[in-house]
Amino acid sequence: MSEEEPSSDVVRRERFSGGPARRFLSSLASDERIFRADLQVDRAHVVMLAEQGIVDESEAADILGALDAVEEAGHAELPDGEDVHAAIETAVIERIGDVGGKMHTARSRNDEVATCLRHRLREDILELAETVIGFREVLCSVAEGHTETVMPGYTHLQPAQPTTVAHYLLSYESALARDTERLVAAFDRTNRSPLGGAAFAGTPFDIDRERVAALLGFDEVVENSMDASSARDFLTETTAAAATLATHLSGIAEDLVIFANKGYVDLSDDYSSTSSIMPQKKNPDTLELVRASAGDASAGLNGLLTTLKGLPRAYNRDLQRAHNHAFDAVDAVLEATEVAAGAVATAEWNADLLAEEAADGFSTATGIADLLAMQGLPFRTAHEVVAIAGENGGDFAAVEAAVEDVLGGELGEYVDPTAVEAALDPETSVASRDSLGGPAPESVAAALERVSADIAEAETAVGTRREALDAATDALREEVATYG
Repeated sequence: MSEEEPSSDVVRRERFSGGPARRFLSSLASDERIFRADLQVDRAHVVMLAEQGIVDESEAADILGALDAVEEAGHAELPDGEDVHAAIETAVIERIGDVGGKMHTARSRNDEVATCLRHRLREDILELAETVIGFREVLCSVAEGHTETVMPGYTHLQPAQPTTVAHYLLSYESALARDTERLVAAFDRTNRSPLGGAAFAGTPFDIDRERVAALLGFDEVVENSMDASSARDFLTETTAAAATLATHLSGIAEDLVIFANKGYVDLSDDYSSTSSIMPQKKNPDTLELVRASAGDASAGLNGLLTTLKGLPRAYNRDLQRAHNHAFDAVDAVLEATEVAAGAVATAEWNADLLAEEAADGFSTATGIADLLAMQGLPFRTAHEVVAIAGENGGDFAAVEAAVEDVLGGELGEYVDPTAVEAALDPETSVASRDSLGGPAPESVAAALERVSADIAEAETAVGTRREALDAATDALREEVATYG
């Protein structure tokens, strides 16, 4: 058989074994990712068939033994086939004869692949969630050391109000907390078994779908057989969560690139590079690639949605192209999360320069306006006074002159001048902003306590789900061993 015409498998046999489109149809190479998932699905299905009396126990033992041999040989040793499912079945039949074909009783490749994808993707979701939680711990750890490190805050990349490094870092922790929630929710909707839906219309065999789901660690079944075989929204939800996470990673990467340029932060050499021609350069290359990962993830989401858009119910071969968009996005974002966490953990913040530039651009202006408003002046009037002061230097004298110009009286008639002088100081300005979630050191300290508790809760949620999957794997292994 030529390289262009792969040998037949148990699905095609001789009727569909040749022609130039054979390799175009095959997904065997890309299916390596779900190879072990498929073997687990096969084992659980065969155990259920034996328990239901659909295949003899001796036949189940032969099939399960052959599946072990296939796993030991590895994906690379599979016979050629249209996909990993057909290749594994072919390999089993080659080892034990036609009885191996009984492993496919009461199922289709349609519900089989849907189950394999969910089985593998849920592991990837948990790994990504664990990595995100690790990044959140890094952000909290660094923030704890910088609750009083004043820094410039920006809107539109213009000096806006002073804040602290801790407050800034916790803003990203909040975003990653929501990313964690999205990933856990995606896991829960992914962790449902389609097996037993068959091609799309169920099966006349007396199968036990709940038993297979339990053997594979799924929480429940996807009940409607047509939905079970064709649904791929679990891919969409996971990829969307990854793309949202990547957008947050891109944001912090962009910030750190800018801060490194200004000298506010010094990135570790481990997360930097240099120029091939300019020896003095220290470039934030890893963070630039983290920033670019948002493009990978959003492209994956767009590709997935485009593939799924307008497909008729139920299974269509387009779906063969769907899942790699999700897996590629998850892989890209996982690596980017690890790198971003490492960059933040090892960076050094230039506290002196940050404090020096925290007042640039009259960044304490809002504090002066708030102070006037607290004395009963309408905020819009206070805003006008301080805007004029900013146009004239933004110092104490400028505030005095603006009050006289707009209000027609001495500064002391409206507010304590010493309070105005204090409010012009970035540290005092930050300390005054002690509302819930604000940058004042005591507010940030309280936030850190809440965040630590939230992280512990997230670790428990993810850990519990991983333990459940591990327990199901062990239980299935023990069940299979009884047929040895």
